[in-house]
Amino acid sequence: MDEYISFEQIPFGSDNFADNPEPRCPCVLLLDTSGSMGGLPIMQLNEGVKTFRQELLSDPLATKRVEVAVVTFGPVSVESDFHTVPNFHPRELDANGDTPIGAAITTAIDMVKRRKKEYKDHGIAYYKPWIILITDGAPTDDWTKAAMGVRDGENNKSFAFFAIGIEGANMDALKQISVRAPLKLKGLMFREFFMWLSASMKMVSSKNPGTAVNLLPPSGWSEL
Repeated sequence: MDEYISFEQIPFGSDNFADNPEPRCPCVLLLDTSGSMGGLPIMQLNEGVKTFRQELLSDPLATKRVEVAVVTFGPVSVESDFHTVPNFHPRELDANGDTPIGAAITTAIDMVKRRKKEYKDHGIAYYKPWIILITDGAPTDDWTKAAMGVRDGENNKSFAFFAIGIEGANMDALKQISVRAPLKLKGLMFREFFMWLSASMKMVSSKNPGTAVNLLPPSGWSEL
C-alpha cells in the first residue's frame, strides 16, 4: 500500500529520511558570540535568526528541504545540528569569549561533510550546502587551515561559503579566508540580511538539486 501514500501525508518538515525523502538544502550559520557582540548586536542577531526561521516556515517546500545548523564562537559550540525548519528551535544566544574563527569554520566544514555522507547513505539528493560566517571581529586563532578548507571546498563545489562582516570586523582577514568577496553589514541590519538569506534558500530549494541559481543581489543590508 506504500506507493499510494500521498505527498500531503509526509509529516510536516520531518527530519526522518523515510518520512521525508525530499532533497535537502543544508545551511550552517556560523555566528560570532564573542564579548564584543554584547548588548544590541547580540539582541539583533537573535531576532534575525528568529526571522530566518519564520520566513522559511512560510514556504511549504523550504520547510521540507532546508536544514539549518548553528555553530557559535567563542568558544566553538555546536548549538544545533542539522534540522529541518520546523524542528529548528534557536535558543537565545549570549555574548562572551574570544573569536576563534578558524576552529569554527573547520567545525562547520566537518559537519557538512558528515551530513552529505548521511544523505548519500540514505539515497537522499541534496543541494550544495551553504556556510554563512557572521563576525564583528578578527580571528583570535590560527585560521590558515580553515582558509585552505574554504578554498578547497569552493574549488570542488562541495559548499558555498559566505562571510558577512559587522561593524568592527577585520575585512582584510575575511578577504583572505573567503573565496567570495566578504560583505559588510549596514549597521545592525541582521533582520534584512536574514530575510535575504531565507529568500535565497527558498529560491534554491524550489529548483532541482544541481540547477544553477542566480542569487538575489544583497541589496538593502550590505555596504557596497
